[in-house]
Amino acid sequence: MPEGFDSVAWLSRTRAEGDLAAWLALVPYARRIGVDVEPDSEGNGLRFRLAPQQDNIGNVLLPALHGGVVAAFMETAATLELMLAAREPRLPRIVDLSIDYLRTARVAPTFARCSLLREGRRLANVRVCAWQESETMPVATARLHFVLGEPGARGE
Repeated sequence: MPEGFDSVAWLSRTRAEGDLAAWLALVPYARRIGVDVEPDSEGNGLRFRLAPQQDNIGNVLLPALHGGVVAAFMETAATLELMLAAREPRLPRIVDLSIDYLRTARVAPTFARCSLLREGRRLANVRVCAWQESETMPVATARLHFVLGEPGARGE
């Protein structure tokens, strides 16, 4: 079986190494919209980045990023953050996403930082803040709820 999210050994190894690039390589949509991740320069965990791309424009008159691209970026960031921060290596499934669009997301580098609010035995909650120019002026915030399957269980 090829290495990937279905392999607990691979997931454990890449998680221990902090190899989120390997995880992103297996998420075609994240690659398509230009999601990347790096350690925060100030030591505040991870900082996710959405590269400015013409294909991500939703309003050509402004121009502005499509709201669905912003939401997908934040969902990807929250999922990867949870996979890295969880007590055990497992693949979460999203149950609910609530997003607040606060200002226009221009076609510029967009960043996100996540906070794991709660990780229970079966559910987890993550908060995401996305910004462009300043983290104190977010373009969107989101709250996500995930169901956590058993480590290595497929289809849960």
